[in-house]
Amino acid sequence: MKEEYVNINNLKVSKKILEFVNNELLTGTEISSENFWNYFDKTVHELAPKNKELLKIREDLQKKIDKWHIENKGNKLKLENYKKFLKEIGYLKNIGSDFKIETSNIDDEISNIAGPQLVVPIMNARYALNAANARWVSLYDSLYGTDIIESEEGGSERYDPNRGQEVIKYVREFFDKFIPINGTSWKNIASLKVVNKDLLILKGDTEYKLKDTGKFIGHRGDANKPEAIVLKNNKLHFEIIINPRAFSAAHDIAGISDVIAESAISTICDNEDSVAAVDAEDKVNCYKNWLGLMKGDLKVQFEKKGKILERKLNPDRSYISREGKGLKLRGRSLLLIRNVGHLMTNSSILLKDGSEVPEGIMDAFITTAAALHDLKRKKNSKSGSIYIVKPKMHGPDETAFTDLIFTKVEEALGLEKYTCKIGIMDEERRTSANLKECIRSLKNRVFFINTGFLDRTGDEMHTSMEAGPMIKKGDMKSSKWISAYENNNVDIGLNCGFSGKAQIGKGMWAAPDMMKQMMIEKVGHLKAGANCAWVPSPTAASLHALHYHQIDIFNEQKKILNREKAKLDDLLTMPIADRTNWSVDEINSEISNSAQTILGYVVRWIDQGIGCSKVPDINNIGLMEDRATLRISSQHIANWIYHGITTKIQVTEIMKEMAKIVDEQNKSDKNYSNMSDNFDSSIAFQTACDLVFTGKQQPSGYTEPLLHLNRLKKKYIKN
Repeated sequence: MKEEYVNINNLKVSKKILEFVNNELLTGTEISSENFWNYFDKTVHELAPKNKELLKIREDLQKKIDKWHIENKGNKLKLENYKKFLKEIGYLKNIGSDFKIETSNIDDEISNIAGPQLVVPIMNARYALNAANARWVSLYDSLYGTDIIESEEGGSERYDPNRGQEVIKYVREFFDKFIPINGTSWKNIASLKVVNKDLLILKGDTEYKLKDTGKFIGHRGDANKPEAIVLKNNKLHFEIIINPRAFSAAHDIAGISDVIAESAISTICDNEDSVAAVDAEDKVNCYKNWLGLMKGDLKVQFEKKGKILERKLNPDRSYISREGKGLKLRGRSLLLIRNVGHLMTNSSILLKDGSEVPEGIMDAFITTAAALHDLKRKKNSKSGSIYIVKPKMHGPDETAFTDLIFTKVEEALGLEKYTCKIGIMDEERRTSANLKECIRSLKNRVFFINTGFLDRTGDEMHTSMEAGPMIKKGDMKSSKWISAYENNNVDIGLNCGFSGKAQIGKGMWAAPDMMKQMMIEKVGHLKAGANCAWVPSPTAASLHALHYHQIDIFNEQKKILNREKAKLDDLLTMPIADRTNWSVDEINSEISNSAQTILGYVVRWIDQGIGCSKVPDINNIGLMEDRATLRISSQHIANWIYHGITTKIQVTEIMKEMAKIVDEQNKSDKNYSNMSDNFDSSIAFQTACDLVFTGKQQPSGYTEPLLHLNRLKKKYIKN
């Protein structure tokens, strides 16, 4: 499988990329292909050396940290000495004076509306459309189809009227708490109508109003017999659908057939952790889908239950306001685009020295150029901004480099400076420890900071690899550094003026089939100060949205501003085990758990090019996995091998045992190839082993280099 290149100035550009850019991406913009490639050529050759220099700094710092731990082995670690050393080598930066971010032209979905955030692999057009359309999701369907409602028919295709009644009861009780009626309960109502700008709720001959009449904002249809009523609470909406003839309204005296919840307020379209894009073919697939979203014409046809269906972007929703005027509400999620980080290169474009293009720079140019189409239409960003989430940056020098990249992109594409807004993924140790200075370097662009437990833990383990054996993975969430990390992110974001201006986010709920537990636990993200948090599906978004009706997050953030701030000492406390006399069973269980997770994810990535999917864990619980899971698991086993907790031979045997389990778990997948039929010839199995056995040598413990290398091998064999 050989790329076909075309010479453009000092570049060799894959024919696939070239045709996409010239014939699709730039069509309809004011930028000629000649100007685009001239600017790209000049800029990439200017920035690529700086990119390499920053990666070399990562490598040099890691070597110095490793050396320090080796030289201090056996001595009790003193944090003051450790911090002094980290400052001397430039790992820790001096903290400057207080400041507030100055980002302007931010959409309400970022600044003023708190709610769930979806992350979707941009390679899959159908998933991307589902996510974009998940701004509005049936709350009835979400409750009926999940474990929140308990009944015998939970997993059956046959409708259970008792289960349906439980759904109605759940929603009515929720409304009674957060959108109450003055004088009665939502359970007792007989009908709804609009009279003189007010919502009247009828029970028999008696009329009632909402306790807070301002929570009614509009309707659709005849005021006396409305088809829909729109309510608003904590800046989020519910649409009550009234259709007495509908099957779902058969046992509802008020004729309510559904309640639609405003759900995924924003969505990250992901080019990074949740995709397996390794060459020009894959990258064009990603870029085309993003372009389709920005132009508004992305469509996909698919078969479901023997029928051919078409999915496209939903329009805005139209109503009559309480004042009797036209009212429109956004029909889709605000779309953000996650580029790749600074590490990886891609063969799609070759530079004049023959080296591959830094993939993050290519992403910056092409994803921003795609968004030019929306800047004309303003269907996605009403304020005329482009939202780029930038992952895996290490410290303020790298965030400043990101600012430089997008300054150059804006110049090339004729955009006003700071049109491109940047989201900082706080998922690397050097960024956490220097977060304030990272934000300062992007103070005119930053719209988002987010914690990512898995990647952050992977980097924690890799950075401190020489310090000693790590605690068990399951103990990480209760370790001192984790709580300091999560609190520090919120503390610094609030002190830098994020509240009411930018998003402070928290990580993913990984178990899409465990919604009851999500509803118990994920409200903690709001209490921790996050005005957005990640969910794995539209269903999860509609349910998690209920948390934002319960808590006014902006009031919560005011309280958090006054709490004691997280301490750097706690953040730098390494999760080294204070005991290593685990039993053989404990060690085997820990390794088996990680090995099964690694294999279950890697086999789909390598063999089928699936970057994110619901992977069954060792207990057959489906978890949404991406590369972050892989990083933490491979680094943990690598650490235990290095420190003699286990051996390579022992791990190899466990990997083989787990491969058989993974094969069995995937037996119904017709596209699946068993690893256990021949371990030596299975590229997926060998990749999984390499991730563990060479984990200590991988840059920052990242999994991308090995995954990309071996996915390309697999594609080459297949083609």
